[in-house]
Amino acid sequence: MTQPELPLDRSRRELLQAGALALGAASLASFDAAAADAPLEGAIDAHSHIWTPDVKRHPLAAGFKVTDMQPASFTPEELQAEARPCGVARVVLIQMSYYRFDNSYMLAAMRDHRGVFGGVAVIDEHASGLGETMRDLKRQGVRGFRIHPAAQAVDRWLSSEGMAAMWRLGADERLAMCALVNPEALVPLEAMCRKFPETPLVIDHFARIGIDGTVHAADLDNLCRLARHAHVHVKISAFYALGKKAAPYTDLGPMIRRLRDAFGAERLMWATDCPYQVQMGHAYCDSIELVRSRLDFLTPADRRAMLITTAERVFFS
Repeated sequence: MTQPELPLDRSRRELLQAGALALGAASLASFDAAAADAPLEGAIDAHSHIWTPDVKRHPLAAGFKVTDMQPASFTPEELQAEARPCGVARVVLIQMSYYRFDNSYMLAAMRDHRGVFGGVAVIDEHASGLGETMRDLKRQGVRGFRIHPAAQAVDRWLSSEGMAAMWRLGADERLAMCALVNPEALVPLEAMCRKFPETPLVIDHFARIGIDGTVHAADLDNLCRLARHAHVHVKISAFYALGKKAAPYTDLGPMIRRLRDAFGAERLMWATDCPYQVQMGHAYCDSIELVRSRLDFLTPADRRAMLITTAERVFFS
């Protein structure tokens, strides 16, 4: 499971550069009246990554080299320096692909900053002792496991015995399957939801709908169709890489509204996908402000759910 967050045919840096060109002179929007009643502090960022330049203590997985780390460093302290000034108190850490199945750096951050960081781990679905591995990680605070097709065909990537075991245990232990996918994987994921209806599923980054600059109606229909399954959640995240790829990101508003209407705000959670949200002219606070103050169709209750309570229930309970 070493696939990067963005599609293989476009690098994160290319998308960031495209977004930077579009940023122009976009300015911060003022808080609207409804946002004044919404919680401005204590938000949860449901998706960020960390890594350290200390590769002797935390070696990179096979196939990765130091030059792959862009930026060269993004430690828990560097993440908090971005998040705290924007009113974010807690963050869900997503195991970074540089470390593959070695979750130790993420787990150390969770121990050192107890209560501040939640965790989503990456494990080898083909390894023996899968159930004990998942339970042990749960005891250390992990509440989800990242899954994605990597180089597998999307119609087969969920078919292994190990994947079925993960979904079964996810239902028993309330551990989320956190899917990093493109839109074409949504149909196979719905089949898994029918097979394992009690397993929590979290779709990362809108299922990357809008990565090519356009929110395609058929893709959004397929994502909204998952709302019929009670334990499916969607991350409202990675604004730097979607749609116009430029602050204030309000072009994503119609997609967010459609998802709010389909899932309810209580199954949506905001996230940044840092450190990528703070590169090439993009800013952390611009990401949270889209939900906190720039979408007038969101009620104070919607904002509270998307900024705090959904992620709290899934990843901190």
